[in-house]
Amino acid sequence: MKTKVSRAGVALVALLATAGTAMAEGEWSGNVAMTSDYVWRGVSQSNEDPAIQGGFDYANGSFYAGTWASNVDFGDDSDTNIEADFYGGFAGAFENGMSWDVGVIYYAYPDADESDLDFVEIKGALGYEFASGLAIGGEAYWDPDNQNVYLNATAGYGLTDALSIDASVGNYSFDGGGDYTNWSLGGTYSTPVGIDVDLRYWGTDVDDVDISDDRFVLTLSKSL
Repeated sequence: MKTKVSRAGVALVALLATAGTAMAEGEWSGNVAMTSDYVWRGVSQSNEDPAIQGGFDYANGSFYAGTWASNVDFGDDSDTNIEADFYGGFAGAFENGMSWDVGVIYYAYPDADESDLDFVEIKGALGYEFASGLAIGGEAYWDPDNQNVYLNATAGYGLTDALSIDASVGNYSFDGGGDYTNWSLGGTYSTPVGIDVDLRYWGTDVDDVDISDDRFVLTLSKSL
């Protein structure tokens, strides 16, 4: 585990060092959310129970960094109740509608007796927005310690200034086997009081595992 933490720390420190003294000149933002089920890549991380989530983000030019946390429940075999993510990277967009993003994410479970749950992912993403407003994208996540890879394709469209729809299809490939595919379809409505309401359907091709069953998830979120 010490190796994993070391790799995450080195990667994030390198990103912060690259940003340099300009850190003080950037913009900070925050977010809070309540969800009926914390679903990540098609699988419930809260044992199909509600979750409270929130985070803070910093951006300065193409550089970004942030942290995000949620309650989790991995069942009787795990004692952890908290997930805390730390991330940083660089992102930008070109005038032709193409966007890009490269970064590092450290997933931490600080209250776990065994720290084997912690892991790191390196992220790369590309996107394109058409003149019609349709946006498509592709993301790749690589876990260098466990040699796992997650690939995800997305598409989204804004029906109005307040209402949008989107869909995704992803594939999680594990070095030790157990690969699966997940998908989602949802819509988000931004209310006049600044609360976003997201209703989403999640599904996977995993059989006979309750936390991977098809489900609808309702999430209320607000930017700070």
